[in-house]
Amino acid sequence: MAVALGPFGWWRRWRRRLSAREVSRMLLLLLLLGSGQGPRQVGAGQTFEYLKREHSLSKPYQGVGTSSSSLWNLMGNAMVMTQYIRLTPDMQSKQGALWNRVPCFLRDWELQVHFRIHGQGKKNLHGDGLAIWYTKDRMQPGPVFGNMDKFVGLGVFVDTYPNEEKQQERVFPYISAMVNNGSLSYDHERDGRPTELGGCTAIVRNLHYDTFLVIRYVKRHLTIMMDIDGKHEWRDCIEVPGVRLPRGYYFGTSSITGDLSDNHDVISLKLFELTVERTPEEEKLHRDVFLPSVDNMKLPEMTAPLPPLSGLALFLIVFFSLVFSVFAIVIGIILYNKWQDQSRKRFY
Repeated sequence: MAVALGPFGWWRRWRRRLSAREVSRMLLLLLLLGSGQGPRQVGAGQTFEYLKREHSLSKPYQGVGTSSSSLWNLMGNAMVMTQYIRLTPDMQSKQGALWNRVPCFLRDWELQVHFRIHGQGKKNLHGDGLAIWYTKDRMQPGPVFGNMDKFVGLGVFVDTYPNEEKQQERVFPYISAMVNNGSLSYDHERDGRPTELGGCTAIVRNLHYDTFLVIRYVKRHLTIMMDIDGKHEWRDCIEVPGVRLPRGYYFGTSSITGDLSDNHDVISLKLFELTVERTPEEEKLHRDVFLPSVDNMKLPEMTAPLPPLSGLALFLIVFFSLVFSVFAIVIGIILYNKWQDQSRKRFY
């Protein structure tokens, strides 16, 4: 006679056939899939992505900017709202920023940015835009979309106001990217054209649907795409091979207004670790670098910082310096005494 197993009877029957290790693996997989943290395949190749919560931000923004345990810091006029983080309000002469406190040591990654730019300004009477950063320094206010000039790292700019009046090649708003080793200045008067890696037009102001930007860095290949048409499809914007970015830099976003203004809002920042297959030859070619650079692009040379000395190395340097000093003093005394003896013999 058949016996009803009940709602959990199938689990009890299968549990008898599985070892404790297999059961624990199944439960862990179910938890990962249920929480959205499990691996997800990207594209046709063997590439998987994992959400890194220590570098990500989404609603609700509990403790952001106020708690010492928060992973994100606010700067300037940035403020936390219920549905977004406002970098700058639609007011003149404001600047604000949002910075991750944890340095990123991932080799391959993808950053998805959900943002909104809107305001009361009509036609070209609005500005200035926002920037997304992966840089060595954080929380450094300055003139480049609210961040410091001569930064070290990567900057991606959503520029909403054309400063160069004579140019007619571009339609604003405009997305561009720049890699800097600390030697270059961002040219505001020419909207960053002398140092940009590439760019595209992006009509992102006052839209009634979500706007997204994605920055992907895989095998030293930088790709920037956008979803700004309300179709939930990525559209190519910038693609640059041979981009060399050090690990251990910080993610952030900033904005600034001048005589013209806009609301610059960030809804979420989601960073994914990308796992890709590499051949032994690729492993050799993709070693860590100390300064950002781009192949086939000449940047003014900057000296890479020397690694800090260990305690033992510092002790040995001090010790041998003292020994050398004592030895030099002893030699000096011996030579002085010989000189005095020779002087006395002359008088006899």
